[in-house]
Amino acid sequence: MTQKSQGNVIISLRDVGVRYKRRGGLFQKPEYFQAFEGVSFDIHRGETLGILGRNGAGKSTLLKVIAGIIKPDSGQVVDYGAVASLLTLQAGFDAELPGTDNAILSGMLMGYTRRQVEERMADIIEFSELGDFMDEPVKTYSSGMKARLGFAVSMYMTPDVLLLDEVLSVGDKQFKKKAETAMMKKLSSDQTVLLVTHSESQAERVCDRKIFL
Repeated sequence: MTQKSQGNVIISLRDVGVRYKRRGGLFQKPEYFQAFEGVSFDIHRGETLGILGRNGAGKSTLLKVIAGIIKPDSGQVVDYGAVASLLTLQAGFDAELPGTDNAILSGMLMGYTRRQVEERMADIIEFSELGDFMDEPVKTYSSGMKARLGFAVSMYMTPDVLLLDEVLSVGDKQFKKKAETAMMKKLSSDQTVLLVTHSESQAERVCDRKIFL
């Protein structure tokens, strides 16, 4: 575990909880499912933090809270000016658009201009290893191909805090190794990464520290 000073804290979670309303009948009182509650931790600049836990523990929901997609039902998320961007396996892609257009849209959602993304397009295509598939609609992609594209965009158009949801778990063995190598390079930079993974061994290799939900 890498030691970080308190002065490097860029996002803080304080007793954060999220619950969902269960679907019920017309005359039934609403019931709620608690995804998680009482979650508190700090995110330090430049660290790679692993989020682990069983299925249904709320790992993906936690990333959405940090990204500002979901508002917590309790507690608070304190943002010290950092921009957090969530990359999931689907990566928010438009299925009808080709890979190149989706790469541009993903980069623009991270706060970059179209021109800035286009300037890195050659690097994105090379890293993703998608070749001519970049000109094909994303609806023709497998989940592994989508993950490759999304991960490639994240490597070259990185926000302050990059939130990765099981991205390193999809794809062939060679690409997994390539993705982990790229992530290890991030450890020596100022890039801050939160990684949801089911693999404790992967977290040991890639992450500075781990949180279990």
